[in-house]
Amino acid sequence: MKKTWIVCGGIAVIALAAGCDNSIQKQNGTLLSENETLKQQLATTTAALEQADREKQAALARAQAAETQPKTSMGDTTAADTGAFAGIEGVTATAQGKDIHVSIEGDVLFDSGKDTLKSGSKKSLDKIVGIIKDNYSSKAFDVAGFTDTDPIKYSAFKNNYYLGFERAYAVREYLISKGLNSKQISLSSFGPDQPRDTKSKSRRVEIVVIGQ
Repeated sequence: MKKTWIVCGGIAVIALAAGCDNSIQKQNGTLLSENETLKQQLATTTAALEQADREKQAALARAQAAETQPKTSMGDTTAADTGAFAGIEGVTATAQGKDIHVSIEGDVLFDSGKDTLKSGSKKSLDKIVGIIKDNYSSKAFDVAGFTDTDPIKYSAFKNNYYLGFERAYAVREYLISKGLNSKQISLSSFGPDQPRDTKSKSRRVEIVVIGQ
């Protein structure tokens, strides 16, 4: 009887050990799954930032190339090309080489430190969309965000580049919602890199109609 009791006890111990092993395996499987999910999220975020950086560099190269072109060369845009945007609240259009830069004041578009469009700003954006549809529907566009040079202190954004990008993204999404082709619109953020003579003028979003 004593021998049988010891064997049964041994079986009970083995069963308990097996139960512990199964529990550990389940925990390890859960941790591995969560780790894989985090890796995928990190890869997606990294790819998005790298794409934004490539688009920023491409837009910068276009701007630099435009600055080196003579303003009176054959095929350049003229005042007539920018005149269609005159009279829109908060909007200034300039010709740079073959491109048209439609600059919208940031204070017209957004509250300080925010990336949500003001309801009043949509009137200006709607007029811009109408002009683009009538005159430049076959063109490609770049929507670029710019900020002033003050470092961000109290905001949800890590720095001015992130703020510039999110503001440009908000404008791009609105243009798409009004019927413009998303495949024709790229995004970039210059953050504080191209300030103007005042802080208010530095805060802006530019819609660049690419002439090439």
